[in-house]
Amino acid sequence: MNIIVEKNWDNHPHIALVKLNRPKVLNALSTDLMNELIDALFKLEDDKEVRVIVLTGDDRAFAAGADIAEMVEHTPVDKIMENRFRAWSQLPLIGKPIIAAVSGFALGGGCELAMTCDMIIAGDNAKFGQPEISIGAMPGAGGTQRLTRIIGKSKAMLMNLTGEMIDAKKAYDWGLVAKVVPAETLLQETFEIAKKIAAKAPVAVRLAKESINRAYETTLKEGMEFERRNFYLTFSSADQKEGMRAFLEKREAKYTGR
Repeated sequence: MNIIVEKNWDNHPHIALVKLNRPKVLNALSTDLMNELIDALFKLEDDKEVRVIVLTGDDRAFAAGADIAEMVEHTPVDKIMENRFRAWSQLPLIGKPIIAAVSGFALGGGCELAMTCDMIIAGDNAKFGQPEISIGAMPGAGGTQRLTRIIGKSKAMLMNLTGEMIDAKKAYDWGLVAKVVPAETLLQETFEIAKKIAAKAPVAVRLAKESINRAYETTLKEGMEFERRNFYLTFSSADQKEGMRAFLEKREAKYTGR
């Protein structure tokens, strides 16, 4: 089993933990693992109880990259026929928030996988990098694209062309991660963030995620129009009525995701 899924994580009904489970190879991202991951994420996407997903590895590695042993003899035709990136292309289709909790190495495909998540919480022992250049290749799942949009051209060039790793502090300073916490409390700290998100109105959370992602893919004018339409759309939800009434009545809102 390459993936472990824990629903009702820490007895919270709306949070699910997904753990990469190939510890002997530092959670290298094999084709089987990626297919299992996509299957697990879409099942959680369809689960009405789940509102937030946390994706993690283990203490040593979130994921240390692609499975090189699986790839070394491949030809371009092999890659095309294998359609390895089909799984990767489906990751952005998940509408629920996904938080990457990164401890240890997040290298190559591991860094790219973390970047497909909606935010990264890093343990202070985390290391990020795109080292593909050191084995005669280059990133193929966002290491030149998402990384450039997040940290800028010059820093992305530095990471991609030298293959050097950066530590958690630098990743935070460069805007790659949202928060750095002690490695020993990484999951606890991430759980607290997930709890805050899970307590919000699910429809509004989904629409806010959509709007933020659209900011990377369009002009400011088009993005503002998209944001405004989603803002209007929240007013068709029962949760918007509940949230505003609860505010006026000075009580805690009870959201149903409708």
